[in-house]
Amino acid sequence: MATLLREADVERVIEMEPVIDAVERSMRELGGGGASNVPRRRLFPPGNVFNVMFAAFPGAGYYGLKSYSIGGGKVRFLVALYRQDGERAGDLDALIEANLMGAYRTGAASGVAARVLAPPGPVEVGVIGAGFQARTQVHAISRCLPVSRFRVFSRDGARREAFVAELAEDLGIQAVAAASAEDAVRGAPVVVTMTSAGTPVLEADWVEPGALVIGAGSNIPTKSELPPELVERAEVVVVDQLETARLESGDLLLAEASGHFDWDRTVELGAILAGKEPGRRSRDGIVLFESHGLALWDVAAGAVVLEKARQLRLGGEVELFSD
Repeated sequence: MATLLREADVERVIEMEPVIDAVERSMRELGGGGASNVPRRRLFPPGNVFNVMFAAFPGAGYYGLKSYSIGGGKVRFLVALYRQDGERAGDLDALIEANLMGAYRTGAASGVAARVLAPPGPVEVGVIGAGFQARTQVHAISRCLPVSRFRVFSRDGARREAFVAELAEDLGIQAVAAASAEDAVRGAPVVVTMTSAGTPVLEADWVEPGALVIGAGSNIPTKSELPPELVERAEVVVVDQLETARLESGDLLLAEASGHFDWDRTVELGAILAGKEPGRRSRDGIVLFESHGLALWDVAAGAVVLEKARQLRLGGEVELFSD
């Protein structure tokens, strides 16, 4: 029997700190060669998009996949977890509706990166984007860094103000609405972009020396949030997985095409966490983290959510395979 968790079940049990810890462990294991991740593959039926990605996280005892369809104006996320060990090895153990969980694991990965790559001390964080995914970026980073304040910009002024108010009311996070993208970015030691933009949302000279820039909104090779000049300025370019970045990173692929970037400059986050590569290398060097989203994070987050849901006896049961 497999446990079936609906979105409402996930919402009841999911917490940011355990997801951050699970994602960090999974990435350290990936960097050490224990975990494995296969990049997203996309299929384009007429009028639709179908995405599949899969990974194994031995430390959690699971392997699995995430699939999601885009069609009819909706996106539908599903994570399937399979047991790795014991008498039930190979059994489907859970099916999880994963819209909220996906936002949490993406935010958690940015938090993990910020913890090892951000400059030291209390920081202000500039955020471009005020949507569903931007909320979990702020949530996670606030748990991983000593943040004095978030400065948030979105092109929609009403949405920007509502987002800032929500952060204060729901998460107890100090935030202000920035009048422009430049006001959000200039002087910020940490900058996060989480948008659906197809062209850069900031300029390279807005970013101060020593800053960490997290590009988390784009995983389509023809779109970029960050300008090639910023990629060129970066002293260190960190990716969640090199194989994934070569397929999906519009920021890096477009910078390469314009002569501003060479792949030899990249370092994987897992290698840094595993102690195989350095992260930040100087006080004034800009560090760029390119986040595209790994199935490994879904498996890690799913394992945490499943354990908590079972403790609370949430979810239903589905029998798909007979002995």
